[in-house]
Amino acid sequence: MTAAEFSAAALANTANVALLDRLPALGLPQCHLVAGCLFQTVWNLRSGRAPDWGVRDYDIFYFDDSDLSWEAEDAVIRQVGALAADLGILVEPRNQARVHLWYGERFGEGYPQLKSARDGIDRYLVECTCVGIEVASRAVYAPYGLDEMAAGVLRMNPANPRPALFRAKAQSYRARWEWLRVVEPQGAR
Repeated sequence: MTAAEFSAAALANTANVALLDRLPALGLPQCHLVAGCLFQTVWNLRSGRAPDWGVRDYDIFYFDDSDLSWEAEDAVIRQVGALAADLGILVEPRNQARVHLWYGERFGEGYPQLKSARDGIDRYLVECTCVGIEVASRAVYAPYGLDEMAAGVLRMNPANPRPALFRAKAQSYRARWEWLRVVEPQGAR
C-alpha cells in the first residue's frame, strides 16, 4: 500500500478529515493524527464496513517540551475537546514529551523520554499500527511501512517488545477483524 492509498482510505472516515482540517488552528507542535482511527478505517474498508465502524477513539500526538506539567496538557485536551465537540467522537490528545512521567505508574513498566511525537508513534505495541498523518503537511508517517497494515499482519514491535501486552492488543484487534493474522513473537513468553 502506498502512502497516497493509505491517506485516501484513512480520509474515508469523515471524523479524520474534520480533525485534520481543524487541528492546525491550535498550532500544536509536531501534531499528528495517529493509530487506530487511521489503520482501523483501512481495515473497515477492506472488511466492507463503514469507515468509522468500531473506532473507539481518535488519538492525537504532539510534542511540547516547553511545559511538562499536567495542567498544560490538560489545557490542550480541553481545547481539542471543544474543537471536536460536534463530531460525537472521543478524542485523546497526548503530549509525547511527558509520557515518561506517567507511563510507569499507569502500565507498571518504565518508558523512555521521547524526543519527538514520531518517537511515540514508533513505539506502538503492534508494528503495523505505527502510523500517523502529520497535521500541518498531511504527510503519512509509517516507520515500518504500510504493507503489513494493509495485509492485516500483526507483529510485535521490536522497538517496544512487550509480549503479553502485544498478545492482548492483537487479540483485541482479531476479535473485531477476524481476517487479521497474528505473528507470534519469536522466543517470547
